[in-house]
Amino acid sequence: MKPSIGRIVHYKLSEQDAQSVNRRRVLNAGRGANWSAGAQAHVGNRVSAGEIVPMIVCIVWPNEHGPTFDGVNGQAFLDGNDSLWVTSAKEGTEPGQWSWPARVE
Repeated sequence: MKPSIGRIVHYKLSEQDAQSVNRRRVLNAGRGANWSAGAQAHVGNRVSAGEIVPMIVCIVWPNEHGPTFDGVNGQAFLDGNDSLWVTSAKEGTEPGQWSWPARVE
């Protein structure tokens, strides 16, 4: 199968992804924190390298990683009120790569 805009795939978080997400999240947000009206904090459960999250494909870069190896940009959905923008990911099973979800029957 080839990736296309709007498809949902699985994305395996890399160490750099996990550090970026965890660094920008605010601990104990909304629990007595002094926030101004309209401020939005990034909150959610901690993530770890190797964790698999759903990602919606936003754009496909044909042959970005070689003949018949497309790259994709997408929004990875996290367990929280934020997401992770993923760029130029290639298909595979390593951290920082995307894969097709397994069929469940």
